[in-house]
This record gives sequence, C-alpha cells and structure tokens, in this order.
Amino acid sequence: MPHILAIDQGTTGTTVLVLDEQCNVTGRGYCEFDQIYPQPGWVEHAPTAILHSVHEAIRTAIAESGVAPHDLAACGITNQRETVVLWDRNTGEPVHNAIVWQDRRTSAACQQMIDAGAQDAVRAATGLPIDPYFSATKLAWLLDQDGVRARAEKGELAFGTIDCYLVWCLTNGQRHVTDVSNASRTLLFDIHAMAWSDDLLQQFGVPRAVLPEVLPSAGEFGTVHSFVELPDGLPITGVAGDQQAALFGQACFAPGDAKCTFGTGAFLLMNTGADAVPSKHGLVTTVGWQLDGKTSYALEGSAFVAGAAVQWLRDGLQFFDSAAEVEALANSVDDSAGVVVVPAFAGLGAPHWRPDARGSITGLTRGTTRAHIARATLEGIALQNVDILRAMERDSGKSLGVLKVDGGAAANNLLMQFQSDVLGVKISRPHHLETTAIGAALLAGLGCGLWPSQATITKTLREERAFEPTMPDQLVTEHLTRWHQALN
Repeated sequence: MPHILAIDQGTTGTTVLVLDEQCNVTGRGYCEFDQIYPQPGWVEHAPTAILHSVHEAIRTAIAESGVAPHDLAACGITNQRETVVLWDRNTGEPVHNAIVWQDRRTSAACQQMIDAGAQDAVRAATGLPIDPYFSATKLAWLLDQDGVRARAEKGELAFGTIDCYLVWCLTNGQRHVTDVSNASRTLLFDIHAMAWSDDLLQQFGVPRAVLPEVLPSAGEFGTVHSFVELPDGLPITGVAGDQQAALFGQACFAPGDAKCTFGTGAFLLMNTGADAVPSKHGLVTTVGWQLDGKTSYALEGSAFVAGAAVQWLRDGLQFFDSAAEVEALANSVDDSAGVVVVPAFAGLGAPHWRPDARGSITGLTRGTTRAHIARATLEGIALQNVDILRAMERDSGKSLGVLKVDGGAAANNLLMQFQSDVLGVKISRPHHLETTAIGAALLAGLGCGLWPSQATITKTLREERAFEPTMPDQLVTEHLTRWHQALN
C-alpha cells in the first residue's frame, strides 16, 4: 500500500507523520529544538537545529510505521510561516540564525514605512499590513548586516522561508523553490499577479537574486538526494504554510468553508475561492493554495493566545499539574459566575490589532474560585474567536455554517461546546487533530497522483465528533455583552 511522508516543521519542534492512502497515521515522530532569545522581542532558531529535528522525527516516524523508506510514494512539507533563513548557495551554510515569525526587531522599520505612506499600496498588492510578523523586513535586516547585501546582490546567497530551506536540504541544494502560500506571507509577492513584485522588492530593499522560484502547492518540487533517512529519488510533491495546510487538511475546499486551529494561539481561515477578498474589518487576505492553475484565496484572523492561556493557568497560577486537567476543573462549576478573562497576554490580534493591550480578569467576587477562573479562561479563548469570525462573515458576505477545528486544545470538549454555543454554529472535530501534517500529506498525494482529485480526498477524512449549539439566546447575549465590556 502506498504511503506518504508528511513533514510538519513547527515553531517549537518538528512532527513527521507516515500515512497510508486512507489517511490512517501509521507512524509518528516528534523532536523539539531550542528557542533563542538574543534580547527582548527577538526570537531566533538555529537552522541546523531545525534540520536535526527533521532528521530525528523522520527516523522515529518511519521506524514506528514499519514502512520501508523505498516504499514511500512521496513527501509533503508544511511549515511555520514568515520565518526567514538566508544561506550560502555553494556551502549551504546559513549566514545567521533564522529570524522567527514572532520576532519584533523590525518594528521601528515597519513604522517608518507606514509613516511614509506605504501601507495602502503594500496591502493592496499583498493582502497584508506592514508588520514585523511578515518576512520582508526580517530579510532586509539580515541583508543590512556586514557584507551580506553585497554577497546577495552577486547571487551568492539564497533566501527562503522554512519550507524552501528544507527542500534545498532534502534535494542537496538542487532546488531553490517555495509554494504560493508561503510566498504570499513575505510582503514581497503580489497575490493578484501571483509573482514576485519589482515594486515591493525595491520598497523593502531586497535583490531579486536571493529569491526562490514560486510553484503551485502540489506538483514537482524536486527529489530527495543524499538525505540519510530517505531514499534518493523520493519526490517532494506538496508544500504549504501550516495554516493553509490545515485549511486543506480539513477539506475546506468551498468558498465559505472555515477552520480554526487551536494551538498556542488560535488561527482562523475562511476559503474565499477565486476572489482575493480585501478585508475592511481587521483581517488579512492570503493565498490558500494553487492547484491545476487555479488559485484559492482565504481570509485569515489570528488570536495570539489560546492554548497558551491554559499553560498560564498551569505554570503561572499553578492551578493544576497538567493542561488536560483544566476541563475537569472548569466543569466542576456550572458557569463562570460572571468572571471574564481576556487572554491578551501578548496584545490583541485580529480584528482589534492592539499590541499594547494586556490580559485582564473582571467580575471577581468573594465567591470566585479557581474553577470559575479556569472556566472563564476557556470561555475567553472562544469569545475572542467570535470577533474574528464575525469579521470574516462581514468581509466575505457569507454566513458560517460549520467551523472545523483542530490543534491540541480542540480536544477539550467543554471549550468546543462553548465555542459552538457562542457562535451559534456546528463545530466539527476530525479524527486526527494534526491537520497541518494531514494537509501536507494530501497535497503531496495529489501532486504524485496517489489521489486523482480533491473529491477523492474528502472521502478519506472522518469526523470524530460534532458539537451543536444548545445555549439559550439570552445567555449567549449576556456572555457576549460581558466580553465586550471587558474588552472596552
């Protein structure tokens, strides 16, 4: 039976899955790596540590699957987005640590561009605001280090997001390519022309010589060569950024289909089909994927803190020893007794965009217990998503029918039921919560011909559980009213 190897290179570690043609996971590997914080607001990764984690996770996944490496049909890659690597084309040596999507060192440079009036033109071309989150100003910072720009302009250096760097390593330097979804997160890619933009390159001070070739999300990205755990000739046939891969892995193929990944933060994407819908309500417009010459776009909104709020209850307040215990504690009371937690520990993301905001707990009384605060924390995670999804509905003109969920915190039944209640829609949870890796596998399977169409894929995906709204309308209104009062 053919198998697909899916590499999910994330912010804190790498997960590798081996899947059969029915999307059953037969092997899994995971390896963490160190986070580097040179100074406050700066976040880096050692590219060699990322590569080591990929080697280790592949080795574990293949061993667990029992599949011979030579029996793999193809490889797919999904990755932490916006993170930047710059390396020597001849030696493969990085010129600096990777600068991570969370890094804020270019805040001042971004503000200078905004003050100079560049925001509207950049957003019109890319669908994105000028922000340190995205890749362009990180790359410009690297180019401005001693001697780096001159080497880049001579064609000696290669730039890439993590997918691009991994393809380079897997093919032993034979391929310098990325896919459209990752290119669309750089601030250098015109999502309407579907090409690198000379105007944007000039604006951000990036020489074209460092850029990779941009390819559709499924197809020929190259073949493995001299990579210890994998056989030479294994085709790499699917690549997408992690949130777009999750959208694909949830089979959100039709306009209006939406998913929420509950990880450290919450990432919500809605498929808008062939229309790159400009947001008027604080979201970003991005490329979902490109298949068979057709581009699917998406609206995206991110809440910076979701599962991290539960970790705060565990580590900061020491409410329990394991994050999984939050559900039982929250369930030990009937409601939050009027307590509202706004989990803005890292500011507020979409649609508010208030980096200066901080977390708060309101509605405390003498009768408030740990259980009430735990329940209110879960409710706060869900309530911030309501704001994002309502903005999506206004931008897209489409009413949400079902929200598909994935990620570790999606295993929490209380959180999922409350999310269904306050949204007033069905929540669909899949059999496998690691849908970023599933999406990479599905794209690779399409790219190598294992599955002939997206319709075939849909038949292989299974729902584990659905949650339907049961809360009375008046109670929903009370929750939303208290939430917005707390936000204000």
